[in-house]
Amino acid sequence: MQVSVRDNNVDQALRALKKKLQREGVFREMRLKEAFEKPSEKKTRQAKEAVNRQRKLARKKAERDG
Repeated sequence: MQVSVRDNNVDQALRALKKKLQREGVFREMRLKEAFEKPSEKKTRQAKEAVNRQRKLARKKAERDG
C-alpha cells in the first residue's frame, strides 16, 4: 500500500493511509488476531457476519427497487 505525501503534509497523508487501511479491513483483522478464537466461536461469528451481509444487501436492493 502506498500513500504520497504532498507539500510536506504528513498529517493528510496519514489520514489517507488510515482510510485505506480501514477500507481494506486491516484494523479489523488485527483486532481479531489479538487473541485466540475458538473454532466454534469463529464459526458462529462468520455465520453472524454472513447473515448481516445478506440483510444489508437485501436492504440496499429494496431501497434501490423501491
